[in-house]
Amino acid sequence: MTETPEPMVREDGTYPTVELRRDMIVATVVQTRVSGVDGANPGPDIRRNLDYFLECIDVAQTGMPSDLLLFHEFPITGFSEWTREQHYNLALEVPGPEIEEVAKKAKQYRCYIVFGTYAKDPENWPGHILHLMVMVGPDGNVVAKHWKQRNVRGMFPGSEQYTSSIYDVYDRFVEMYGVDEVVPVVRTDIGNIAMSAVQFEPELFRCMAFKGAEIICRVATGGFEFDDMRLTSYHNSVYTLIANNSIGAPTGGNGKRSYFDEASYGGSGRSAIFGPRGVELAKAGPFETKEFAMLPMAEFRKKHRIPDVHMDIYRPVFDQYRARYDHSNYVEHLPQDKREAFAQFVKNSRWTHYW
Repeated sequence: MTETPEPMVREDGTYPTVELRRDMIVATVVQTRVSGVDGANPGPDIRRNLDYFLECIDVAQTGMPSDLLLFHEFPITGFSEWTREQHYNLALEVPGPEIEEVAKKAKQYRCYIVFGTYAKDPENWPGHILHLMVMVGPDGNVVAKHWKQRNVRGMFPGSEQYTSSIYDVYDRFVEMYGVDEVVPVVRTDIGNIAMSAVQFEPELFRCMAFKGAEIICRVATGGFEFDDMRLTSYHNSVYTLIANNSIGAPTGGNGKRSYFDEASYGGSGRSAIFGPRGVELAKAGPFETKEFAMLPMAEFRKKHRIPDVHMDIYRPVFDQYRARYDHSNYVEHLPQDKREAFAQFVKNSRWTHYW
């Protein structure tokens, strides 16, 4: 007999969990430099970044040990301007040798470590460059690897990301992994955790909360809107962690200044931890540092329910809304650079453009 699949959202406001390791957990955001690797010879720079990443884990666990460490978007590969071929070649495999070294640290400290990376999966997604959130756990293994749900489009005239998000390959993704994996939540012994590098899309985080997320780990590189992160907690009554890169990145192996130092739309620093209702529990300055908060997960869980949303009011509007561009545009054709990605986006867009 075929079992009925568990619903993604329960009707009674509760959500599935596993037993907590302790009533109170310690969560830490670790704000470090970001340094793009040399696309023509990435090996030495990846090794340098990885060694520094491992060292930062050791430093972060000095003193009060943390149950959860959150690092920024690209601690191993960094971020820079590469050709598509270079980008694919330097992308990591998950699991892979670099990830395994981070996982050993998680086992050493009996903690969870969350971070972002560019990645590839030659067997299942040949040619695709993925943007993943990775969680390694206290057993020394990869607990989860979650694709970025969507890239921002239309912000940079003439240029678009060619990395493959879930939305870009949606049909095939769902066929391979199921619709539940589009917005995944991991049940761990420190709480239900969701991870994302997406910004400016509150509906995504609402869905995570509907599915029982208690801690949402978000990452950035070069900047973010502080209130976007705070309001994730405010509107959904969950804990939100945001890890951004610090100021003061060193010169990369390609001889150029690392991609982000201070500027961009939000700037470096300000990594933070927010409690339910958007209460600011910790906030970093612009430099390398760690900030932690003690989260009373057992007490939180006793009273916490998923968001109370009057969906019947909004569903008619959502049903009529059509996305700016359809999903799955990268299933049949992968753009080879940012200009081609831009042309593909404009061709498929329903909206009138201002450029």
